[in-house]
Parts: sequence; structure tokens; C-alpha cells
Amino acid sequence: MEFPEIFDQVCARADAAAKAQSTLARATTDAKNAVLLAIADALDANAEVIAEANAADMRQSRADGMDEGKLDRLRFDVDRVKAAAGGVRHVASLPDPVGQIVRGYTLPNGMRLTQTRVPIGVIGMIYEARPNVTVDVASLCLKSGNAAMLRGGHAAERTNAATLGVIGEVLQAHGFDSALVQSVDDFGRDGATAMMQARGHIDLLVPRGGRGLIQAVVANSKVPVIETGAGNVHIYMDRAGDPAKAIPIIINAKTQRIGVCNAAEKLIVHAEAAERFLPLAAAALMEAGVELHADERAYAIIDAMPDHDPQLLKHATDEDWDTEYLALTMGVKIVDSLDEAIEHINRHSTGHTESIVSEDYAAIEEFTGRIDSAVVMVNASTRFTDGGVFGFGAELGISTQKMHARGPMGLAEMTTTKWIGYGQGQVRA
Repeated sequence: MEFPEIFDQVCARADAAAKAQSTLARATTDAKNAVLLAIADALDANAEVIAEANAADMRQSRADGMDEGKLDRLRFDVDRVKAAAGGVRHVASLPDPVGQIVRGYTLPNGMRLTQTRVPIGVIGMIYEARPNVTVDVASLCLKSGNAAMLRGGHAAERTNAATLGVIGEVLQAHGFDSALVQSVDDFGRDGATAMMQARGHIDLLVPRGGRGLIQAVVANSKVPVIETGAGNVHIYMDRAGDPAKAIPIIINAKTQRIGVCNAAEKLIVHAEAAERFLPLAAAALMEAGVELHADERAYAIIDAMPDHDPQLLKHATDEDWDTEYLALTMGVKIVDSLDEAIEHINRHSTGHTESIVSEDYAAIEEFTGRIDSAVVMVNASTRFTDGGVFGFGAELGISTQKMHARGPMGLAEMTTTKWIGYGQGQVRA
């Protein structure tokens, strides 16, 4: 099949999605919630079927050499399917953003103006090895009145097909067109390319995955893009930081799930805290199996520890500071000041999430005010940057750009606005 033919077919699917979306946009909140609750029930009922499809994807990906971090993202077993169904129910319980009045006022001539939330239209998602995203995007799009065009990647193709089959049946049973949530996975990579070129057919494109995928979409898309970020995430241990707080935060942020974008990748330590704190942190990280890529000063402190594991200690290179490992690996750097820490983080961060551990109010305010990332945590794990944790039920992704959406994108971020003017015959002089 030639690419022009694929492009035409993808555009045709997007146009079908747009037609279906025009009906969804007029649906009541009760009708949308009923569909979502039915989807959640259907996911629960078909959890084993979806999990079996996922097991086949997992076996193939493991045989193909996929690393453990990505395999963790790919896993969609019965427990995770049921957790996703719970997320759908949470989305159903949230306020409907469509029709919300952002602001309104009356002009001196008596015309009444309202700025009102409306759906964006057809939202395209390009992602890889993340089958939970299929459920999250479907639920968020349906609640916010949008259609979803999905390219979920070859690794999760069986899982996504099984999941979309369940969702499509529920949509049809409730009188909606299954074109509201559909995939282009059958076209392979050409399907993703066609989505990027489908300006006028797809209203918004959101890439979600590694830096290479995201930058490829940003560089090549003719469709407007919201950039979601890879997670080169930092934790800064201030000179006034409490080790009793810092150690659990660092271990949780680095090791709870290594393949997610909010996992910590770098530990930055103030020089005045390094001698007393770094041996404690290094011992805990090494006990958890984390390989440390340390700058010269950090390396010397860790190397002097009598019980350290030399196999887990490496000299950091310049490339380390810009690397999202998605593995049991962590960069470690010592800085001489808060200013140096902020400068280093802003230079190398992907703009996702950073955390400061400190008991100094002035340092905390300086850090939170000057760090240029979508989310800044104070004395807390970076793993909290998540739409579900933030109360959104699910998320479209973590936006690291600075337009209308930044940070976890929930229902409100999946709407745009229109102005409506109510007059009584006014004309402009």
C-alpha cells in the first residue's frame, strides 16, 4: 500500500471521527457518564481477554529485546485493566467541562459576553508501549466531547485492539458511532506519519513517549501539537534538607516504577550537605540496585564508603546530565549553591518535574519561583506528578510546553473556548 493511499484512508477515518464528534458534542453529561460507566463495567468483564492479548504482546516484546522499563509500561495485566476501569469511573464522577463559563460580563451597550468551554474536536495521540493510555485517552475524550484517533505502536497492538474492541461495542450499544475512538495501528508507522500530515482533519496531536518520538512529532507535524515531555527529572537536596525525609523520597522517586516519566533521574546535592548526606543516599540507592553516575566530587565521597558496591559506581559524562535513563540508574552531582542547582536543572531538565528537599523557607521559595518546569514538588516524591493523583481521574499526558495546557492534562485542558455574544439588536458605530 502506497503512502498517499494510507494518508487518504487516515483522513477519511478522521473525518468519520469528526462527524461522530459533532453528535457527541451535543450529548448531555448524563449520557456521556452512562457510556463511561458502561465502558468501565465492560473493561472489568473483559479484563482477562485484554490481559491475554497483552501477555502475547509482552512475550513478543521481551523476545525482541525490549528493556525492563518499557516492559513495565507495556504490562496491562488484569489488575492494571481493572485499575484503568476505576480511572474511567473517576472520570465519569468529575464535573463536565463542556459548557462551563470561564468568564462573562456585560458591555456598556448591553451586550452580554460569555467565554464558554467547548470540545477541541478530533484529538490524535501517538504513543508507544502504553496500553493504559488507550483507556485514559478514550475516557477523557468522551467526557470532554472529543473524538480520539490513536496510534498506540506495534508493541501494544494486540492489547490496544482488544481494548478498543470493548470500547467500540459499548459506544454502539449506547447509540454512538464507534468512530469516536479508533486506531490507525493497522497502517504501522505510515499511520503515524499520515496523522502528522492530516491538518484540517485532526485538530490537535499529542505525542507521548520517549524524547525521540516526541521530537519527531514536533518537528514533522503539520497538525498543531501539544508537547509532552520526556522526564529528565531532578531531586535537589538543599543544605537545609532533612535526610530522614530525603532518603524515602529519593528511593520512591527512583525505584517505585523505573519506566515512567515522573521517575527521578538525577540527584543534585548541595556541597554543605554532601559529606553527611551522600553516603546515606548512595547506600540506600545501591541497596536498591541503582547504578550511580557521579561527578568527580560525588564519586570521591561514594568511592570512600567502605561498603559501597564498585559495580554500581560510574564516572558521569556530559551526556549523563541530559539522559532520561528509564532504568535503575541515577546521575549524582554536587553543587556549591542553590543558584548553581537551579541553573543546572533549568539547563538540563526536560521541563517535567523537579523536587527540592529543604527546611529553609527562603530556599524553597527561591527554588519554586525560578525552576522552569511544569511541576515543582517540595519535600515530596516526583512520582506524584500524575493526572490520577492530581484528581483528574486520568491524564492525556504531562504537557511541558507553555501554551494553554501545562503539567498533567485532564478534562479542562482538553477543551478550548468560544465567545458568545447575546445582544438585543446592537450595532457597532
